[in-house]
Amino acid sequence: MGGQACVFYGAAQVSKDIDFAILAEAENFVCMHAALAELQAERIAVPRFDPEALARGHAIHYRCQARGVEGMRVDVMTKMRGVSDFATLWERRTTFGDDHGTEFNLLSIPDLVQAKKTQRSKDWPMIELLAAIHHRENRDFPGDDFIKFWLHELRTPELLITLARDYPVQAQDLSQKRQLLTLAIAQDIEALRLALDTERQAEQALDRAYWEPLRRELEEYRRAMRNE
Repeated sequence: MGGQACVFYGAAQVSKDIDFAILAEAENFVCMHAALAELQAERIAVPRFDPEALARGHAIHYRCQARGVEGMRVDVMTKMRGVSDFATLWERRTTFGDDHGTEFNLLSIPDLVQAKKTQRSKDWPMIELLAAIHHRENRDFPGDDFIKFWLHELRTPELLITLARDYPVQAQDLSQKRQLLTLAIAQDIEALRLALDTERQAEQALDRAYWEPLRRELEEYRRAMRNE
């Protein structure tokens, strides 16, 4: 659900950790702990493993010690801001296979784009690349859902202007929700660049607001651990 997924899609060259979105069920947590034990993974930060903390949006962080994966960090989540529930994510997932028959289940590009809308500046070039890759790979057979996704999420001004020209009715309809599409329709590229930057800043502010109470909880966890 994170950087490794971006690597699979071709939007990144390397990621130092691996992030998992998992189904929040007791039986699944047992399987998760078994996998972490095989990896000799130790928790490296607050909070401790707690289904209720996961349900509130926290991540649980581990560092692997097993041979071959020494130092690899694993982050586990069950809930992300603005992202659909696990059942929906699983239904829309993308599955890759390797030559050994191993399957890798990734968030779909639209879901990964949503998950990457964070306050971190480094995530936004990934969003732009992911949306552009999705357009490049599907532009020859554009369904309605794809066109809507591109108009909603593309962050490359030139591509947005091209799409607004190619799909004027859809662009006009969706401009009520994403107002900067009016600039794409008008082919005002400089104003469009500024509007995209403003849109990013607004989304980053939403993410900071979402994480503020969770950050306070993390501080409480740290104080409690120091007092033990």
